Order: sequence, then C-alpha cells, then structure tokens
Amino acid sequence: MAQQLHVELVAVEERVWSGEAEMVVARTTEGELGVLPGHAPLLGQLAEPGQVRIKLPGGEQVSYEVAGGFLSVSAEGVTVLAESATPVSAAQGR
Repeated sequence: MAQQLHVELVAVEERVWSGEAEMVVARTTEGELGVLPGHAPLLGQLAEPGQVRIKLPGGEQVSYEVAGGFLSVSAEGVTVLAESATPVSAAQGR
C-alpha cells in the first residue's frame, strides 16, 4: 500500500477538509510546492490568490481557492491554515 499524508485544510471559522491524501499541491510565495509522504518539515506562506489541490487515493482531486495563510508540513502530515477556503467546482477546473 502506498504511503499517504494526513491533510487538514482549516479556514478561520471551520475545518474545511480533513483526510488522507497521496499529495498536496499549493502555491506559496516561494513558488508552487508539491508535498508527498516523507517530505521534510517546512512552513510556507500561501500566495494570494492561491489554490490548494489535494490528490486523493484512487486519483480523485479536490481543489480549494485560498486567501492568505500558511502551509505547514510536519511528521504528522500537512496542515493548511487559510483565512478563507472556497471549493473549486469541477466545471471551473476544465
């Protein structure tokens, strides 16, 4: 079984998404960043406007438009702390 990441996407008022994922892709002020299981710990500032893409086991992907905040990678997984996070509909992704 492939390794997975535990991912938490949290906006100011609520937990937006939580679960297991194969990869997280986010745009930080340093550039686009892809996080796989075993990634070195880091803290990055999210670029504005930005998008966080969470690749789920089985190939599905969920995407959120995010404003402000940080991406934290630790041994426990990935946490995205955003000022706001809005789901991107499948139609917008085409």
